[in-house]
Amino acid sequence: MNQLVLPVVLPLLAAFLMQPLSRVSARAARALGPLVLVACALITARLWLNFGDAPFTVAIGGFLPPLGIVFYADQLGLLFALAVPVFTLLFWPGSGYGENAGRIDALVLLLASAATGLALSGDLFNIYVFYELAAVASFGLVAINGTGRAHVATVRYMLISAFGSVLALIGISILYMKTGTLNLAQLAQLAPENLQGPLGLSAFALMLIGFGVKAELFPVNTWVPEVYATAPARVSALLAGLISKLAVLILLRLLVLVFKQPEAEQLMLLLGVLGILTGELSAWRAKDFPRMIAFSSIGQLGMVFVAFSIAGDLGIFAGLAVALHHLIVKPALFGLAVRWNGSLDALSGAARKAPLAAALFVLFALSLIGVPPLPGFWTKLLVLVGLARDGGVLPMIGLIAILLATAVEASYLFRTAVGLYQAGDSPLQPPARRDVGVAAVLGASLLAIVVTVSPVAERLRNLAHQAGDAALYVESVFPKALALKD
Repeated sequence: MNQLVLPVVLPLLAAFLMQPLSRVSARAARALGPLVLVACALITARLWLNFGDAPFTVAIGGFLPPLGIVFYADQLGLLFALAVPVFTLLFWPGSGYGENAGRIDALVLLLASAATGLALSGDLFNIYVFYELAAVASFGLVAINGTGRAHVATVRYMLISAFGSVLALIGISILYMKTGTLNLAQLAQLAPENLQGPLGLSAFALMLIGFGVKAELFPVNTWVPEVYATAPARVSALLAGLISKLAVLILLRLLVLVFKQPEAEQLMLLLGVLGILTGELSAWRAKDFPRMIAFSSIGQLGMVFVAFSIAGDLGIFAGLAVALHHLIVKPALFGLAVRWNGSLDALSGAARKAPLAAALFVLFALSLIGVPPLPGFWTKLLVLVGLARDGGVLPMIGLIAILLATAVEASYLFRTAVGLYQAGDSPLQPPARRDVGVAAVLGASLLAIVVTVSPVAERLRNLAHQAGDAALYVESVFPKALALKD
């Protein structure tokens, strides 16, 4: 089980070794990143297979919780820890960036290390450290093009991210002041007595906004369209598809373990609704392909927060279903945007040059809209059923917002699809074979879910139940820590 540390340590070590190694052998330096990511994926998959569904913890360096650094590995944490190397490999930048290729590779490895740490960390101190490490890596990746537009987008991203980090740190400080600990399991034990008042809710609001920067949460998501439109498209695929979900995972842990109260859920619902409406309406007005899918990402993540506001396991189930659907669809669309990075008008007739890419876009668009029997239909249905079950004014507002946003989403996605198949000769180059191949793999996974929806849903329901069991989290960290001591 100590191998659980390796998916964090190996990419971090490789990131720092890449530049010195490139002076000895450029070919070895280029191969180092993918080899390390393959090793991380194999280690994580092996741990998941060996230990089954039961969660386990690892006390780093032999220092037991709550004093030491703890990694907590349940089905949800391992799923995201496995997704990090897999998706990083799928969207590995490669050698097409000239003299910046080595720097991009090192920053992507740094991002992968931080992302895995976010998936597995069991205390807020280390979550904050890994969150900041991911932020530093993402700043470098956005600015790597060296253009004035990229620099402006990076500065805006840095300012908003710094503002969010300060808010999150204040919220964490309040928790420590009230409880004397930052270990999530111990916070879960102390929360009912110490964090139920206005001060506790204020701490949650601060951390929700703070960590919500990476999760594209309203109102700290104004960086999204410029960053995703100026960064390398494969980098945007990682930030939108993967890193945003890990920020969501942090907030889910806090909601389940520390702030399980109606007021916290209502705040998530309100901000989620605002994210849905602003994101989808902005996507409808967008004039170029990357900005359209960037704004669409804001709307989809808003629906994740609305789903998590639903009470009980159904809310976690629905939220994870929407998040995982977004994890498959949105990176594939950003992959197509590597070449389709111009205005929407310039895409007119693009299907003639790239019929498979156009067909894949239509598939992803239909699933985002929620056309049955594609997975997007079932994810939206889960959210709508949960909101209808909860009743009340705010859940009904959330339900209406999702229905309205779906109509807006259908309008701009169908408009784009029609443009692809119009008569004309698009000046844009067709997407590269690699990007189309990755999109085809992700599209095939959507179709596979269509024919295996029942077992997939059952597996996800069990995963959501385990993730929502605060007592299991506490019992896994403390009694078993001695047995898992390094």
